[in-house]
Amino acid sequence: MYSQNLAEHRRHVEEVLQWLRDYQLFLKAEKCAFHQSSVHFLGYVIDSSAVRMDKGKPKLLTWNPAATQAFNTLKTAFITAPLLAHPDPELPFIIEVDASTTGVGAVLSQQQGSPQTLHPCAYFSRKLSPAEVNYDIGNQELLAIKLALEEWRHWLEGAKHPFVVLTDHKNLEYLRAAKRLNPRQARWALFFTRFQFTISYRPGPKNVKADALSRLHGREEPSDEPEPILPEKLFASPISWLEKTPPEPSAPASAPPGCPPGLRFISRTQRNELIHSTHTSLGTGHPGTHGTLSLLKQCFWWPGMASDVRRYIQGCRECAISKSPRQLPSGKLLPLPVPNRPWSHLGVDFITDLPASEGCTCVLVIVDRFSKSCRLLPLPGPPTAFDTAECLFNYVFCYYGLPEDIVSDRGPQFTSRVWKAFCKCLGVTVSLSSGYHPQTNGQTESKIQEVGCFLRTFCHDHQEAWSQFLGWAEYAQNSLRQPTTGLTPFQCVLGYQPPLFPWDGSPQMCRPWITGSERVRGSGTQHTRNSKEPSAGAERQRTFEDPRHPSTE
Repeated sequence: MYSQNLAEHRRHVEEVLQWLRDYQLFLKAEKCAFHQSSVHFLGYVIDSSAVRMDKGKPKLLTWNPAATQAFNTLKTAFITAPLLAHPDPELPFIIEVDASTTGVGAVLSQQQGSPQTLHPCAYFSRKLSPAEVNYDIGNQELLAIKLALEEWRHWLEGAKHPFVVLTDHKNLEYLRAAKRLNPRQARWALFFTRFQFTISYRPGPKNVKADALSRLHGREEPSDEPEPILPEKLFASPISWLEKTPPEPSAPASAPPGCPPGLRFISRTQRNELIHSTHTSLGTGHPGTHGTLSLLKQCFWWPGMASDVRRYIQGCRECAISKSPRQLPSGKLLPLPVPNRPWSHLGVDFITDLPASEGCTCVLVIVDRFSKSCRLLPLPGPPTAFDTAECLFNYVFCYYGLPEDIVSDRGPQFTSRVWKAFCKCLGVTVSLSSGYHPQTNGQTESKIQEVGCFLRTFCHDHQEAWSQFLGWAEYAQNSLRQPTTGLTPFQCVLGYQPPLFPWDGSPQMCRPWITGSERVRGSGTQHTRNSKEPSAGAERQRTFEDPRHPSTE
C-alpha cells in the first residue's frame, strides 16, 4: 500500500485489515511489514524516489575462471556452424530418428576422430502427408525409420557393419519379434530385411537432435502484406449489390403437345430442384429411382423424366453413404401365397442394438404382405413374447382387425409358449422362417433395410435422435407406390393418398385414387383386383430372377 503521508497510510492499513477480517482472509505475520519507507520486491528496492536493483542479489553469484570458459565456449558454439563429416564405410553408422505430429527427422552419425566422438554425417527431415498425420504414434515412429533408411539406402544397404537405430519409442525394440503386424507394418518389415540393424531405445530428453528436425515443418511463411491499421472488428462484410432489379417470377412454361392431360409440364431449369425436393423430403425418405419417379408422375411430366431422375439418384451423396448394394440370393424364388385383403397376412421382425433415443433401443417392424403397409413401433429394448403380443393387439389388431397368418423368424419371442397360445386363442396361424434363411420373411427384411437407410440418411450426424424420425419413416414407406400393386400402401388400405407436398394447393394435382361412394361400393372389387396384381408381380419377378440363379437341388 502506498500513501502520501503517515496518517493516510494508517487509515489505508485499517481499511484493508477490516476488509480482510470481514471476508475471513488471513495474512502471515512473518511476510508482512508495516510503515516502511522502502520495500524489497522481486529483486528490486522500491521507495518514494526511485526503483533500484537489490544489491544483495549479485552477491549470490561467484564468477570464476570456469564460468568464463563456459561462457566463451557457449559464444563459440553460437557463432560456429558444425561441419558434416564424410561417411566412412569402414565404420559403423548410428541413426537417430524421431517423429512429431507434423513431420519426421533423422540424423546419420559416426564415431570419428580422436578421441572418438559422435559426429553427424547427414540430416533428414520431411513433413507428414495428410494421411500420415492420421497414423498412431507407433506407426509414425516406424515411418521415421523407414524414410531414414530410404534416404541413406546407398550407405546402409550392404554396410560392412550392422548399424544402430536410436528411437524414443521403446515398443519398436520388439519389432523383429512381433507375431502380429498390420498390412502396412508387414510391408515395411519386408523392406527392413534388406538391412542389418538393431533398434535401441533412447529416452526423449536425450534424443534432441532428431526431435528438433521433426518439428521444422508447419511454420507459416512471413507475409509481405502489411497488417491493417484498424482492428478487424471494425471491418464490415463485403456487400454485393444487385446490378438490376430481380426479375419477376416467370409464368409456367407452356406444355408441349405430348404432355398428358391433368399433369403440369416442368421446364428444364426447374427439374433438378423439383427432383431434389421430392427425393430428400422427410415425407419420402430418399427413395430409389422407381419410388421418386412414381411420386413425380402423380403431378408432373416432362420428356426424359426417367433418365433425369435416374441420373440424380445415382449422384445423391446421402444415398451413397447410407445405402448398401443389394445382393441377390441363390436358388429359385418361392414366394409366399398372396393374401386377398389388407392386414390379413403379416410379417414381424425387430431392429435391435440402436443407439439410445428417448429411452428406446429397438423397433418392432410390422408389414402387411398385401398392401406392403408397415407400422414402426419404438421399444425400450428387445421385448418379451407378452410385450410383442400386447403391441400387436394395441397398434395393429385394434385398427385393422385380426390377421390370419403371421410370419416371423425363430427369435425367442416367437417360439415361446406365450406367443403360440396368444395366436391360437385368436385363431392366427404362426409361420416361422427356416433356420438361417431370412428370405422366408423377405418383405419384412426388405422393409427393415429401407427403414435403416432412411434413419442413416437423416440421423447420421445425430444418431441419438432416430426415434424422432421414426414416424416420418413410416409415413414415407406408406407413401411409395409399390410395383406389385401399382398403388401406395395408403391408397391400398385407406382408399386415397394423403398429400405429401403442397405444390400449388390445387386439388387436381393430388387427386385421391378412390373417392366418395366409389370407396364404399368398390372396396371389395378393388381388393380383388389388387390381390391379382401381387400374384402377377411375383410371377414377373420369378421369371426375371430364376434364370439368373442356379437351382439348389
